[in-house]
Amino acid sequence: MAGARASLLLVMACLSVACARRHASALNYADALEKSILFFEGQRSGKLPADQRLPWRGDSGLSDGAAYHVDLVGGYYDAGDNVKFGLPMAFTTTMLAWSVIEFGEMMQGQVQHAMAAVRWGADYLLKASTAAPNTLFVQVADPNMDHRCWERPEDMDTPRSAYKVTSQNPGSDVASETAAALAAASIVFRDADPAYSKKLLQTSMMVFDFADRYRGSYSDSLSSVVCPFYCSYSGYHDELLWAASWLQMASNTTSNYMSYIQSNGHTLGAEEDDYSFSWDDKRVGTKVLLSKGFLQNRVEQLQLYKNHADNYICSLLPGSPGFQAQYTPGGLLYRGSESNLQYVTSTSFLLLTYAKYLNSQGGAAAMCGGNAVTASSLISLAKKQVDYILGQNPAQMSYMVGFGEKYPQHVHHRGSSLPSVHANPRPIPCNDGFRYLYSGSPNPNVLVGAVVGGPDSRDGYADDRNNYQQSEPATYINAPFVGALAYFAGTASKQ
Repeated sequence: MAGARASLLLVMACLSVACARRHASALNYADALEKSILFFEGQRSGKLPADQRLPWRGDSGLSDGAAYHVDLVGGYYDAGDNVKFGLPMAFTTTMLAWSVIEFGEMMQGQVQHAMAAVRWGADYLLKASTAAPNTLFVQVADPNMDHRCWERPEDMDTPRSAYKVTSQNPGSDVASETAAALAAASIVFRDADPAYSKKLLQTSMMVFDFADRYRGSYSDSLSSVVCPFYCSYSGYHDELLWAASWLQMASNTTSNYMSYIQSNGHTLGAEEDDYSFSWDDKRVGTKVLLSKGFLQNRVEQLQLYKNHADNYICSLLPGSPGFQAQYTPGGLLYRGSESNLQYVTSTSFLLLTYAKYLNSQGGAAAMCGGNAVTASSLISLAKKQVDYILGQNPAQMSYMVGFGEKYPQHVHHRGSSLPSVHANPRPIPCNDGFRYLYSGSPNPNVLVGAVVGGPDSRDGYADDRNNYQQSEPATYINAPFVGALAYFAGTASKQ
């Protein structure tokens, strides 16, 4: 026990000085924050507003849903293609909203842009949720056809098929995440736009009831078009509990949703430990979110979630009895070869959010065996991950496009890699675009703020458009990073 405690204390001491003395230069977190939000304007689908700040993008997908007599214009393209996938889009919206809820006061001049990013996603999810009774539209475009082309979104001529879940073909996972997104967004707009906030919350309740009443995975209902792209590998139980937790937060009631959590938590994953948080698996995010109710309001029924949130924290700390994580030689959290930075940004966000909850109670700590891990230790670990992404790493490369002196030039992203519609207004057909995919030239349009998939387990990175596992950005990588950057931008401004 003494050896384990000494090892853990050594790790904490290392983290507290950031273990990166060779990179002493200060990072401009405010600049990174601004860019991280700007990225979402590059992912917009639909009619672009007059204040669009990435000028190389144009209108796209203006007839989405028309063939089905519904309006599905708007929303976000999830990554480097031109498909609107509902599950990652809803998770992106939830995480953008959570970023504003926890760290909006630290965003300074960027909070309005962050709220605009939330609204762009929420507006689309409202349309998808209210087009027909007991129906949720969850995807626009056939991904198999879309991936056969390398086209700008403004030129799309592949099928814009619309896919839905219904009471006969359920999708509790995507419906619950949609409910979570709408509930979280309702909190963001509670003061700024009460009528909009009320509509979001009422729709969230309706969609959650649909998700809970007609249970099933959308991967079963729509397997040919959502798999292998965004299969719900974790099932739908985690999303049901996640959505109920957000509705409890948003509705300010202690009856319906708290009762649901208490009655159903044990069958929906409350007692399961998992060590990643992503568009697919919401278990640890739910533990952290619900721990707030225990730490700040002493809701005893929620102590279980605080205990399991502690288990998650312990899994990240070398020397801890529950250590589970893997780190690269350069110190980056490593979970998988494809789009690893999604786990790094989501983990950093949870560390900072949990630290905030702990700090709200003065001396509260996460317990790892017999050791108390303070909020400052969580902040130090999060900072190391954020700093690595922004350039303090063995390659001395920023993995955020447009940030720093050295960043990815060959991003796996159609709109960024092809000449813009303003520079080349003639359509570039499906197959003609592939010469730009295979070109060795840098992308002509800078997708400012995009965080790419990131380096491998040995800190190696191939700046290669064809290596999508490393070079493709995604909205769900950036969304939690907005909150993490807001925290460090806010604290830096006070120093």
